[in-house]
Amino acid sequence: MLELIKTYLPNVYRMGWGGQAGWGTAIYLTFYMTIIPFLVGGFLGFIAGLLLVLTGPGGILENRPVFFILDKVTSIFRAIPFIILLALINPFTRMLVGTGIGPTAALVPLSLAVFPFFARQVQVVLSELDKGVIEAAQASGATFWDIVGVYLREGLPDLVRVTTVTLISLVGETTMAGAIGAGGLGNVALAYGFQRYNNDVTVLATLLILFLIFFIQFVGDSITRKISHK
Repeated sequence: MLELIKTYLPNVYRMGWGGQAGWGTAIYLTFYMTIIPFLVGGFLGFIAGLLLVLTGPGGILENRPVFFILDKVTSIFRAIPFIILLALINPFTRMLVGTGIGPTAALVPLSLAVFPFFARQVQVVLSELDKGVIEAAQASGATFWDIVGVYLREGLPDLVRVTTVTLISLVGETTMAGAIGAGGLGNVALAYGFQRYNNDVTVLATLLILFLIFFIQFVGDSITRKISHK
């Protein structure tokens, strides 16, 4: 196998598995820049999306000032292109993690990019739920947390679906994190493949990214189908 790779994919072979620019490192950094920002940004986005529904018009905690602020903050961050966000919050990133370059520095803008995207997705899902179910829960004397539980149970299949979409979007954004030296498969495809005319490197890195995206989509669709049939 190694001989075949060495013969037909010479540049892929030369990059090796370990080291700063190795395939193993690139794969690890892609996961690192996907999982942590999703956990941080996804959590913030979920809370923001839930609050947008609860404090919005007709919500059980209707509060116009809170809704207005959350809505505008979400819209502003959602509107900033990711590559500009990288540069815009660089001083904040340096203050928070002590550096403005590298994979750890990329976690901050990636998390901030996930936050508004996921918040809007959650807001849309929960806003489209049958109002009759929520009203029935209120009429039966349900507590605030009981009603939140109703929202989550009723919207769970669609929440899994938008989680899948968010993860796939985040994988795409990790490719742009190479602009601040974050590495990853996207950076390998561009810096070590395309820019150096190493087509075998570009193709393999692209295939690995596609495999990761298809895997996320497959898992997300499988979970959605399973819980939708309950």
